[in-house]
Amino acid sequence: MITVLAGGVGAARMLAGLMQVTDPSELTAIVNTGDDLVLHGLEISPDLDTVTYTLAGAIDPERGWGLAGETWQAMTTLGRYGGENWFNLGDQDLGTHLYRTARRHAGATLTEVTAEIAAAWGLGLRLLPMTDDVVRTMVTVEDEGEIGFQQYFVGRQHAVAIESVRFDGVESCAPGPDVLAALAEAETVVIAPSNPIVSIGPVLAVPGIRSALEKRRDDVVAVSPIIAGAALKGPADAMLAALGHESSAVGIARIYAEVAGTLVIDEADAHLAAAIEAEGVRCVVAPTIMSTPERSASLGRIVLDSIGSPA
Repeated sequence: MITVLAGGVGAARMLAGLMQVTDPSELTAIVNTGDDLVLHGLEISPDLDTVTYTLAGAIDPERGWGLAGETWQAMTTLGRYGGENWFNLGDQDLGTHLYRTARRHAGATLTEVTAEIAAAWGLGLRLLPMTDDVVRTMVTVEDEGEIGFQQYFVGRQHAVAIESVRFDGVESCAPGPDVLAALAEAETVVIAPSNPIVSIGPVLAVPGIRSALEKRRDDVVAVSPIIAGAALKGPADAMLAALGHESSAVGIARIYAEVAGTLVIDEADAHLAAAIEAEGVRCVVAPTIMSTPERSASLGRIVLDSIGSPA
């Protein structure tokens, strides 16, 4: 079994590549839920939905989130009434949130609902929320104070300077019911190329997860989301710099050094390999930009081969 720690877009592409080179039934993704929010009375899980829609082949390819062929009539009507419409929810996408919310109100856990949604889309792998408890990523921004992650990321278009990040509720949460077993039973654990601060950070902060990886770090391989000092998409590079980390593959190696024995970096950063290995992390250089399904599959093979997992 292969277990992947996952955020949104980058993780979804990584998972899509892995599904091409290994049996999907042997794949488990532990997905960040720190980005989750309740809006209009609906429970919304952006990273879980991005992974689901991507692997189902239903994602909007231009936006990288939401469903292809989406319409926005509900948001238009909401705006007419002066309602809160800064966070766009497409008409099809609303069906997912309505279902999740109804099932949660009926007593189902987030893990149970996620499995039902994944089955409805015909996904062959197992998706696990990192926890069934409420954890919220909070961002302190300059001149404004602390706001929710989606307010920062979507509402402010991640264009404001940040001062700190914290995961509200993480200290008292429990890992999802199958999460620790998925880490213990995996032949290989992969840390997807997601934002290390706000996508992987909340997962590692769930009690028990970091320590589980530390005990088997030689079987853990991370893929750097930073290429030539920058993130391909999103604010990871700016966030790293603002919080005192180096925005480079070396900075990623330092962040993951205690939990991952191997780091896969892009060819553009090949000159950093020696510096990464000086941090005690084995370095593998490969093309890591997953711009096509074929390139995602190629990276999946490289990741698995990097520590000898069967593909």
